[in-house]
Amino acid sequence: MSLLDMTCRPVRGGVLVTVSGELDATNTHRLASTIRDAHRPGHSLILDLSGLAFMDSSGLHVLLRAHDDVRDQGGTLHLAAVRDIPARILQITGVWDALNIHADVDEAVMAVRDAQADRRSDDAERL
Repeated sequence: MSLLDMTCRPVRGGVLVTVSGELDATNTHRLASTIRDAHRPGHSLILDLSGLAFMDSSGLHVLLRAHDDVRDQGGTLHLAAVRDIPARILQITGVWDALNIHADVDEAVMAVRDAQADRRSDDAERL
């Protein structure tokens, strides 16, 4: 039995990865691999963490690495529904304010759609 479960599905402008269970040094490689496989350059990535009950510092490292990797490939990482221990870790390390964190998945999806619309508008103005 795995303590970490993940599912992926496309959303307009990116991919939604739903993460549940516990994220620690024994399984962070699985999340990192899922993120690498799911993300497409130029698109956003949303991580739904509503089902994530526990995260240690190795989980924090994976999130920060994902943030940098997605940004370097022209996208944006969005975290949705961060609760309990994972939220506390992001807050006490000062990372909370540096990431795109949303109250729920719907809010994150809207942020991705709005950013995509803004990019289209900027592209149209350049023409």
